Amino acid sequence: MEKNEGEAPVFWFESSDSLCCRHQFEPDGQLSVMLVDDSRPLYQKVAGSFMNKFFPSGYPYSVNEGYLRYTQFRAVQHVTSAALSVLSTQSLLFAAGLRPTPAQATAVSWILKDGMQHVGKLLCSNWGARMDSEPKRWRLLADVLYDLGSGLEVLSPLCPHLFLEMAGLGNFAKGMAVVAARATRLPIYSSFAKEGNLSDLFAKGEAFSTLCNVIGMGIGIKLASTVCASMQGKLVAGPLLSILHIYSVSEEMRATPINTLNPGRTAMIVTDFLEEGIVSSPADLRYRENLLFPLQLKEDAGTVRVGRALHNVIKPSRLLELKQVFPKEKFLLNCENKCIDMVLDQDASGEDALRGWLVAAYAAQIKNSSHELSAYVLQDAYKKMNGVFPVFLKELQNKGWHTDRFLDGTGSRFTF
Repeated sequence: MEKNEGEAPVFWFESSDSLCCRHQFEPDGQLSVMLVDDSRPLYQKVAGSFMNKFFPSGYPYSVNEGYLRYTQFRAVQHVTSAALSVLSTQSLLFAAGLRPTPAQATAVSWILKDGMQHVGKLLCSNWGARMDSEPKRWRLLADVLYDLGSGLEVLSPLCPHLFLEMAGLGNFAKGMAVVAARATRLPIYSSFAKEGNLSDLFAKGEAFSTLCNVIGMGIGIKLASTVCASMQGKLVAGPLLSILHIYSVSEEMRATPINTLNPGRTAMIVTDFLEEGIVSSPADLRYRENLLFPLQLKEDAGTVRVGRALHNVIKPSRLLELKQVFPKEKFLLNCENKCIDMVLDQDASGEDALRGWLVAAYAAQIKNSSHELSAYVLQDAYKKMNGVFPVFLKELQNKGWHTDRFLDGTGSRFTF
């Protein structure tokens, strides 16, 4: 690591046999990584890019045995299914009475329209970690995107010359919605599985959804042949159905007691513990989560906000000093711009995040009276945390919280 006098940035190099990366702290405290030298053969670069895009982070160590074979046959399944779908679309258009030449052009347009959905799916897949951290918010966003895509399709008769553009954008939004909805389905069902009955919950939930979809299709057919037979009727019924749809989803998500730790839920747990002496359960917090916008964390001790973990990193000038305060911990704390920021180690668990958050909360209370976050303040806060943490952790686990992991959703972690 190199450091010059004044405001010069701190940077260091990490290299392997064929790669060299330059890591640097920017003036705003963010860590940037730049590839300096890559001597790998072209096929290895392409393979590495493919693995980063389509395989889980940390593969193969982050998955169980058999995942590669599962993925290989899944690829064959989807390729053959997509090819068969193209043939079936063309045949249906022929059966509808379209002549071969225009039907072929229409089939290509229809297939291109469907292809936009796959583009949306690929784009949305990049945010999988954020969906783990905020499944309720992303589930609501999925339905907003789906209604947006449906709205574009409803409006397409008003501009038939833009059919491919309107339908393509609609399917693009729907593709993102499909990925977000499917990715968040499992954590939502998991929050209700009280006796390890996740498969039963999933199966029954999907069966109920199918039943409701069939009923909805019947209602849609009835509306299409009556009230919505005209474009004016669609413009009235469409927004009303969309409003009812989004409201229903928001109430679904508000009723869901997610029991994993993320920055927002951890901040509320620690604040309740310090201010009221209670440990809130997932059910207690479910109606307090902001589903539309990033959670505005409560101010602790009146003036200092605690909880902007993993969004800001520690300033270089204090990195080594702060590491010495907690030499055996997997977190670092620093006060910057009236906020106490926390950075977690790469393999930190939910318990490590809770320990760091409690230290930050106690330090904020002490700082409120001393107006300075020195190493002595952090050490005092650290002692207070150690005194209450065993009881605090046990109560959290009794309330149903999963403390073995912390879902930050940003990947902003470090290896010390």
